Amino acid sequence: MHPELIKHLESFITDRRRELFLKVLAERTRYITVILEDLYQPHNASAVLRSCECFGIQDIHIIEKKNTFEVHPDIVLGASKWLTIHKYPPQEMNTKKTFSVLKALGYRVVATVPDPSEVTVDQFNLSKGKIALAFGTELTGLSREAIQSADEFLYIPMFGFTESFNISVSAGIILYALTSGIRNNHIRWKLTPEEQEGIYVQWLQNSIKSSDGIIARWNKKYPGKYDKNHDLL
Repeated sequence: MHPELIKHLESFITDRRRELFLKVLAERTRYITVILEDLYQPHNASAVLRSCECFGIQDIHIIEKKNTFEVHPDIVLGASKWLTIHKYPPQEMNTKKTFSVLKALGYRVVATVPDPSEVTVDQFNLSKGKIALAFGTELTGLSREAIQSADEFLYIPMFGFTESFNISVSAGIILYALTSGIRNNHIRWKLTPEEQEGIYVQWLQNSIKSSDGIIARWNKKYPGKYDKNHDLL
């Protein structure tokens, strides 16, 4: 986006809000991303999105199979407004296709499983490369397609009778451990300046009432300086 248009949009928010945007952007990461496969309970989906936002995860990949992904506004509390959400609608082998897209972007797909023989959160190698954490449906977990297509597996140690955590609890535990880990190691986890600008523009547009109209009027006044198709990452 043209710098003058960004400056124009900034005039519609307070200095305090702008400073908050920049502060949060400095802690955002795409080194870790999250995949949610076929969740059907809106409160769980919303809780995971909220945890992702709180821990600085920017991108969420939603795989829809039998269930349409929905959020619960009283639980998500607006967190989805600050995330970049990618949806993959129902189609044959869409989990495998989603994983392939992420692998092409340099991610290793890590399936979360209730298997004590797998690597635990505290043993996980963070420095090996970017991570796409895959979480499955509430009742049965990840599909066979997901398990077969994953690169690595991750397990949360448990010491009770119950075999697994609720998905939102699992996501919270794993995200806390891994985001803390990348921040405490010599890993290049921060967004590039270009990524920060793209997300900043997203946030400005989401925060300003009638932002499309404001941009259209600016574009009319200064033709050729802004291409709407290239404003976001």
